[in-house]
Amino acid sequence: MEELIPIFPLEVVAYPGDGLNLHIFEPRYQQLINDTVKSKKPFGIPTVVDRKIGGLGTLVELTRVANVQADGQMDIQTRGLRIFKIERLQKLYPGKLYSAAVVAYPANDPTGHSPTLRRVLADVKKLHGLLKVKKKLPKPEAKLTSYDLGHHVGLSLAQEYALLGLWTEVERLNYLQRHLEQVLPVVTGMESLKEKIKLNGYFKNLPGFEIQ
Repeated sequence: MEELIPIFPLEVVAYPGDGLNLHIFEPRYQQLINDTVKSKKPFGIPTVVDRKIGGLGTLVELTRVANVQADGQMDIQTRGLRIFKIERLQKLYPGKLYSAAVVAYPANDPTGHSPTLRRVLADVKKLHGLLKVKKKLPKPEAKLTSYDLGHHVGLSLAQEYALLGLWTEVERLNYLQRHLEQVLPVVTGMESLKEKIKLNGYFKNLPGFEIQ
């Protein structure tokens, strides 16, 4: 079923379940948020890639408004709900300053594959360890999904957007696994290189080579 929703295009990928914090300073989006507070209805965040609005985005709900200033600027917190596909863009929502889109909601299979999830999670921990990054994952491990891990594996914006367009959990987990299989050897090599550079200039305790 299609519906018309207000949209807030951004160079960011919001996944279902994501918490996204934003500072609102443009008058048109101040209006959008004020309207959202009144209507208690969600709005859409379509992803902007290469300066163009992509065909996919995420419906989000407003969970908190804070630090409202005299000029209307504010900080907001949102949570991702579901992914939509844009059927038609509309420059202005009727009678408003902000844009709109007619969207549909493709079927999305959440059924995962526990062994793949465990492998992905193990590789995420290995990656974070190599990078010396301490990031708290958003849920207990048993409840994690590909969407929960999408921002934790070093994907580019284009890659995060590609993940948004996969409609089964198995496909998404396999996508993350392939990415990690490519990235981990590179990061491991960089760490080895860093150690070699650190050792340069130190006294080395090496055995002599015997000529045969």
